[in-house]
Amino acid sequence: MSAPAVSFEFFPPQSIEASFRLWDTVQGLAPFAPRFVSVTYGAGGTTREITREAVAALNKSSGLRVAAHLTCVSATRAETLGIADDFARAGVTDIVALRGDPPKGSGGFVPHPDGFASSLDLIAALKDTGKFTIRVGAYPEKHPEAASQQADVEWLKRKLDAGADEALTQFFFETETFFRFRDACAAAGIDTARITPGILPIENWKGVARFAARCGTKVPAWLTDAFEKAERDGRQDLLATALATEMCSELMDGGVNRLHFYTLNKPDLTRDVCLALGLRQRGRLQNVA
Repeated sequence: MSAPAVSFEFFPPQSIEASFRLWDTVQGLAPFAPRFVSVTYGAGGTTREITREAVAALNKSSGLRVAAHLTCVSATRAETLGIADDFARAGVTDIVALRGDPPKGSGGFVPHPDGFASSLDLIAALKDTGKFTIRVGAYPEKHPEAASQQADVEWLKRKLDAGADEALTQFFFETETFFRFRDACAAAGIDTARITPGILPIENWKGVARFAARCGTKVPAWLTDAFEKAERDGRQDLLATALATEMCSELMDGGVNRLHFYTLNKPDLTRDVCLALGLRQRGRLQNVA
């Protein structure tokens, strides 16, 4: 079994200390020759400018293929496409196109009066420019706002039909979750080779469990029990590495050849999983001031 192709997701730094941590994370993972790395937006577009700065810095200094997250939230069509044009002029031609989370406390997504009504409209507009490789989100478990799992599958098909090149899934805790989703996508006529599973090595179990509850990811009882026991014994990192490696291996046995890691700007667990999967390191980045 050959090693998978990998990609890594980072979030933008909001302090000088966080900027150094992001660069250390990039340096620690770049030797695995990722297909691309991506930088997220905050809820409500709150990190829009920071994301743009981080994307520009990584694109200029890292030598990696960088994908910028772009959302429909709190911006006009002209503003959003202007940001996309800025990315293109800077040499960034990979975009993760998302509807985006509404501002906290807003009660739900409301399109800007002059903005994109949904991710479908954003994807189509980006496709029309002919400038970008477009990636989108996918949900192996029902999105909290979706009517059903099947509705999620049908929406994903519409996004791919609108011009998206690849779908990156939300994280999940059991491989069968992904395989059931992949089967449903195949039944809907989706080319499942375009779906890349998202992997979250568990750095902090309690924090991950809270986040999972917010985004509709089911937490199996056995996993909670395992981390409670591991915490008592001080073996959380060992358990997290073993579980993520086992999940990735099972996905690869099931025909998956690409993995997308949510790093949370903490490289150690992701690095250990990549090494366990047989990925070779190829030197380090040069620290460019």
